[in-house]
Amino acid sequence: MVTHVSPEAPGDERGALLAFLEAQRGALRRSVHGLTEERAASRPSASGLSPSGLLKHVAEVELGWLRMAQGRPNERERTEETWADSFRLVEGETIAGTLEFWDGVARETEEFLRSVDSLDDTFALPPAPWYPKDERVSMRWMALHLLEEFARHAGHADVVRESLDGKSSLDLVADASGRQGD
Repeated sequence: MVTHVSPEAPGDERGALLAFLEAQRGALRRSVHGLTEERAASRPSASGLSPSGLLKHVAEVELGWLRMAQGRPNERERTEETWADSFRLVEGETIAGTLEFWDGVARETEEFLRSVDSLDDTFALPPAPWYPKDERVSMRWMALHLLEEFARHAGHADVVRESLDGKSSLDLVADASGRQGD
């Protein structure tokens, strides 16, 4: 599980963007390290966010942006009625299944971003009140937006996890890597 991006990370822009995306995914994955399904679903803060719900949310958000960039339908499209379900595991969903799903989305995102001719290539945003009309964004913009989304929610996950059991992100890095007292 990536904990940080080395200064020796791939020097090209795509490689650097993908390395930073993976580092933020790692921070979110670590938020459930050592938790039971029940504990990971708990919402100890005023925000109502849970570690497992945050994992599901970012996985679905990444899929949504990937499908927009690919010009393909999103098989997990949310409606106003199902939006809240993107922040919690529902009947039959597990942490392991959510992580497996997200790993697949992450692989597909990496393959896609590596395959586009240029990070300057653009795609249209769908009609929505929160997007400017007829706006196009670049693949670079999408990668940076995902990085922003993951980093924001990794911070949420840090606070929620610390509220659950007092474990900080540094504690979780040490636990996940098998080190003690780092």
